[in-house]
Amino acid sequence: MPDARFARFGDHKYLSLETFRKSGEGVKTPVWFLLHNGALYIYTEAASGKVKRIRNNARVRVALCTVRGRVTGPWVDGTAAIIDGEERRTADRLLDRKYFLKKIFNFLTRINRHERAMIKVQPAPA
Repeated sequence: MPDARFARFGDHKYLSLETFRKSGEGVKTPVWFLLHNGALYIYTEAASGKVKRIRNNARVRVALCTVRGRVTGPWVDGTAAIIDGEERRTADRLLDRKYFLKKIFNFLTRINRHERAMIKVQPAPA
């Protein structure tokens, strides 16, 4: 049975993802996301700071937020990883369905040749 800590995120559009620098300082970023099988999937640019920080430290926090990043709900601790393969393709297709604008970003990414990454966030062990 999937962990219920992320269940409240499912119907919302924006999530604040807090990643941590080597100094321990948190960096909050509003992101599009998908809740699937108890995990959160986040599509972003591969060269982004959040991807670099996750590679150094898998600890993250997530909370509901507005499009501008104003947090509107409690924080939930999690662990993040950059994923690939079939799991990434599945999440990518589901995100395309949830966010119409993502299809435009996909097109622009191909034109600009910017590599994209998929982040998977799971609830931190209790």
